[in-house]
Amino acid sequence: MTVQIVTFGCRLNTYESEVIRREAAAAGLADTVVVNTCAVTAEAVRQARQRIRRIRREQPQLRIVVTGCAAQAAPDLFAGMPEVDRVLGNEEKFDSKAWGGTAKIAVADIMTAKTMHARAIDAIEGRSRAFVQVQNGCDHRCTFCIIPYGRGNSRSLDADTIVAQVRRLVDNGYREVVLTGVDITSYRHGETRLGALVKRILREIPELVRLRLSSIDSVEADHDLVDAIATEPRLMPHLHLSLQAGDDLILKRMRRRHTRADAIAFCAAVRRLRPDIVFGADIIAGFPTETEDMFARSLALVDDCGLTQLHVFPFSPRPGTPAARMPQLDRSVIKERARRLREKGEAALRAYLERQIGTRPRVLAESPTLGRTEQFVLVRLPSAVEPGTLLELPIVGHDGRGLLAAA
Repeated sequence: MTVQIVTFGCRLNTYESEVIRREAAAAGLADTVVVNTCAVTAEAVRQARQRIRRIRREQPQLRIVVTGCAAQAAPDLFAGMPEVDRVLGNEEKFDSKAWGGTAKIAVADIMTAKTMHARAIDAIEGRSRAFVQVQNGCDHRCTFCIIPYGRGNSRSLDADTIVAQVRRLVDNGYREVVLTGVDITSYRHGETRLGALVKRILREIPELVRLRLSSIDSVEADHDLVDAIATEPRLMPHLHLSLQAGDDLILKRMRRRHTRADAIAFCAAVRRLRPDIVFGADIIAGFPTETEDMFARSLALVDDCGLTQLHVFPFSPRPGTPAARMPQLDRSVIKERARRLREKGEAALRAYLERQIGTRPRVLAESPTLGRTEQFVLVRLPSAVEPGTLLELPIVGHDGRGLLAAA
């Protein structure tokens, strides 16, 4: 064994773990486990700490290095763990020289990061979809969110470098590429915004079969992006929206920049342009001061926006954020509301799956027996195939979570 990477959190972390693997190898690391952490919730931090303790119990001979957003935001928390040998910040993890250092904590002020450097990769280990980072950081300060303190302010990679990275992955056999970042709809390099970048990738790399976007902020969607969704069949008809709540007062207290009506209008407008599109969303249950009526409006947003795939987050206060100082709800109320939101999302997904029976979607195999439709819906394949294979299969049923295909 040389270097093992344990990744928590988002697609961006998955992408960055591949860069970490390369930089750690360049530094000559051996017999080391790197834990790439997530800070989006207190539960994510708890799980990372739990995993670190388990690694030490099961593999006591290995060195443990912790990095990622949670390590950047709270380095002392991880450095104080007896199991941890070293803590690296979110900029330092991309520097092979930093990997070779000896100080227990190597974490600089992330807010001083002004530019984004190219970090080319050839593959994503164990994945049939490839991720390409186009942007990092966030200029917004939502009251519940600690991520800017783990990632810094928004900065974008130049379009030439991004196109070259996508080309590199396509040349290495990837048929689907996902553009990812912390706040990708804030992408801006010179005069180029996200929509123009998407159009350029599709224009200059005709061999790319599928281009997909990670989570977007609908209020930032530019004209070119909406036009690309409407007119580019290789841009996948699936958007995951950062909605967070369905009540205007809660959205204001979260310091979000959209209203409930904005979210509903965006989904309706895009659906008119691309009728086969599906929407997923992040929604927080039990934000401070949320009443039952306020929560009911979040629950109703599933139907009002036509959401089919929910990521539900029970609110957890993050130290240092304004929401942590607001009047908190009882944990039992938060858990119960999260349960009701998940049930609503599961029902919406089942209804969508039911409507797909009898169709013949194009499916990209992600493993020998599982694939995804263009709408990012899971499909169980009738027989084993090579990951990366594109298939057109009849849908004969579903299991409540994904579709069942026949030969």
